[in-house]
Amino acid sequence: MRASPFVLAANNGWTALVFFLLSLVLVPGAMTWAAGGAHIVDDSEVVDPGTCQLETWVTGYSVEVGGGYANATNTCTLSSLPRLEFGLQFQHVWFGGTGSSEQLLGPALKVNLIPEETGVGLGLAFNGGVNLATGTFELGTLVVPVSIPLNDKARINLNAGWQYLSFANSVNGLFYGAQIETKIGWEEISLMLEVFGRQPGFTGTQIGLRWRPNDAALEFDLLAGSFLDNVNGKFFTVGVTFRY
Repeated sequence: MRASPFVLAANNGWTALVFFLLSLVLVPGAMTWAAGGAHIVDDSEVVDPGTCQLETWVTGYSVEVGGGYANATNTCTLSSLPRLEFGLQFQHVWFGGTGSSEQLLGPALKVNLIPEETGVGLGLAFNGGVNLATGTFELGTLVVPVSIPLNDKARINLNAGWQYLSFANSVNGLFYGAQIETKIGWEEISLMLEVFGRQPGFTGTQIGLRWRPNDAALEFDLLAGSFLDNVNGKFFTVGVTFRY
């Protein structure tokens, strides 16, 4: 991590690290593939029309960083609006060493502009978070996700967009990310590897497995990631998604 662009007005410099990661994972993702949810790089697709999903996950940071956050996000796509996914997310964040915590509430929206089935999928996704204690708009992200299927078991997802972080020294920044995902072994298991970053700011990487037994309503995530450069803070995530 480059230290100088990441100096904050907040007391704890790790606050921005937590909220940066938080703001990226708020964007809702697709149903079957690995992108979306607790993964940072998103895809271009929306939840199947006429269905909803409840995504929950907990992320903890390494001992050097401390703290973490818990998420509960509910999103839906209506049959009458088959290319629009919308929802509401709640986040509980706690900070290592200080004993302090914050709660955020905000929208998660995604529009599928070009379906992936055409050869290259294109979308537009927005999320935001308001501090429930202060009413302050803390973060917002507007991202263009692109999905490129390689075959029926693998694809590439690319993201680029703008990010607002009210507490960071660089309030506005460029977000970028790239992910490759593939179904391995059984069709119900997906493996993904992604890199992402914010400029000015830092770069990180994450790897994860997603298991959806028998293509049923429940789906499980196990993820591990690390921020690169000088700080090299690690984080780990366990998630469960329920579709209805």
